[in-house]
Amino acid sequence: MGILSGNPKNEPMHYGEIYSVWMFSALAKGSVSFYQAFLNHAGDKELKKILDDLIDQAKLEIKECDTLLTDNGIAPAPVMPERPPVKLEDIPAGARFTDPEIAAKISSDTSIGLASCSQAMGQSVREDIGALFAKYHLTKTALGVRILQMNKEKGWLIPPPLQVKRPEPVNA
Repeated sequence: MGILSGNPKNEPMHYGEIYSVWMFSALAKGSVSFYQAFLNHAGDKELKKILDDLIDQAKLEIKECDTLLTDNGIAPAPVMPERPPVKLEDIPAGARFTDPEIAAKISSDTSIGLASCSQAMGQSVREDIGALFAKYHLTKTALGVRILQMNKEKGWLIPPPLQVKRPEPVNA
């Protein structure tokens, strides 16, 4: 039997796992704050629903990551205060984020979250931590598909340069 061959929850976390879990929790706390602000700025109902789902997912990630940290004797990052709801009409037009801007930001955040989950899974020695990030990866994948579909349907997607005309194959 090896050193780390028992119940994963009884195994120590290595420094990479600690850092990944701590940072993931800290970033989720920032996401809740930003997404609550974006919710105040958003006008589109589908965008608001996705923001609500992103906030719920981030709160779950915070709860699970902070529990993992505290169970292992590590203090999690502080929680940011909840943002109060604001009426869209009360935000001056020049200070307001537009729906396409919000959609672009949550698209980027979701993409970065997928890469972070992959990195955490790859460096995990504890199976429970790897599985936790695999679960988050799957959820972020599903949310990313919804965001992409919404961006396409609403005309908000800004694609990279597309190869419209393909070169003719050369037969030698």
